[in-house]
Amino acid sequence: MTDSAGTPILEAPVAEGAKDQHMVLNMGPQHPATHGVLRLVLEIDGEIVVRLYPEIGYLHTGIEKTCEAKFYQQVVPLTDRVNYLDPLSNNLCYCLAVEKLLDLEIPEKAQWLRVLLTELSRLNSHLIWLGTHAMDIGALTVFLYTFREREEILRLLEAVAGQRMMTSYIRVGGLAMEPPIDFLSRVQAFIKTLPEKIDEYSNLLTGNPIFKNRLKGVGYLSAADAIAFGVTGPPLRASGVDIDLRRDMPYSSYEKFQFKVPVLPDGDTWARYLVRLDEMRESIKIIQQALDGMPEGAVKADAPKIVLPDREKMKTQMEALIHHFKIVTEGFNVPAGEVYQGIECGHGQIGFYVVSDGTAKPWRVHMRYPSFATLQALETMCKGGMLADVVAVIGSIDIVLGEIDR
Repeated sequence: MTDSAGTPILEAPVAEGAKDQHMVLNMGPQHPATHGVLRLVLEIDGEIVVRLYPEIGYLHTGIEKTCEAKFYQQVVPLTDRVNYLDPLSNNLCYCLAVEKLLDLEIPEKAQWLRVLLTELSRLNSHLIWLGTHAMDIGALTVFLYTFREREEILRLLEAVAGQRMMTSYIRVGGLAMEPPIDFLSRVQAFIKTLPEKIDEYSNLLTGNPIFKNRLKGVGYLSAADAIAFGVTGPPLRASGVDIDLRRDMPYSSYEKFQFKVPVLPDGDTWARYLVRLDEMRESIKIIQQALDGMPEGAVKADAPKIVLPDREKMKTQMEALIHHFKIVTEGFNVPAGEVYQGIECGHGQIGFYVVSDGTAKPWRVHMRYPSFATLQALETMCKGGMLADVVAVIGSIDIVLGEIDR
């Protein structure tokens, strides 16, 4: 089928023998509930979802191919833009992969600051999810509350990185620079008040019968199906699967932190809401431990031919100026080999597969992001349910289209 201009029109897959009884409904790609760049083709019988077909690609950037044309250090800003709600986790996963290839030892202080920053980034991601998810259901007030706290996190990130969202602060070899003198005290002041704010969200939503009835028993995903689809993160743990890479395959000193991994067996939209709410409380505990035990020392590895020198040294030391010039203009060679590094971000497991051919540019960079795998399970969660519940289920899986299209 084509339109008047001769452009092919995608026809939704309709069940055999059902064309006379079923209706095909198009949701998106501009529907607010689909976050603007996701199209869902729904086959419905009355108000019951019979089939659901996600149509993606509206945000395609070719970012993995772009990485092959950049020096290793130039890939860091690209990672910010894949998941723009949790950029520091993207930075960390990529840098850990390259540091494995380089066999680079990262100073302990840099590792602890990475933990602190990625947990702040996780809180940022969950706050956006909670506010927008509640708004999708009709609870507009919570959106205003969560963005109030998110604004404080963005101010902290701006103080440390000079940028509110696309931070590029975690670099190969450590961090871009020392955080400001008052940064840790500002983080302490923020997390001191955050628990009562989370209780406020819970009081508004958890005990609200309308909100609970919209989520309870909706969008069921079994543990077996979640594993089969490759679902990770909160949706997987809400289906009863106890996996968290921070605990099970620790990185960046996570083995030195004590925290619980929230797990619920129900597998519905309500369980996914409760798991994320508990994860926010656990992130606060991790940040507090990082503040209490923050070690002294450098925030960059001692590798002058890989890590950019401090600007103050460049003003007085010719060798530092030369190293800076050569790293910026020529990059640094990475030993030939391949590596895969996974971490746990707010949405689930991020994975970076990096292949080096021994030059200053990666031969291949492949990104494994959780939203792409989670979206596969959307039809299973919605099939047999009400049309009105599709919006609630989409919100509960917390997808980012930058991860899906890439």
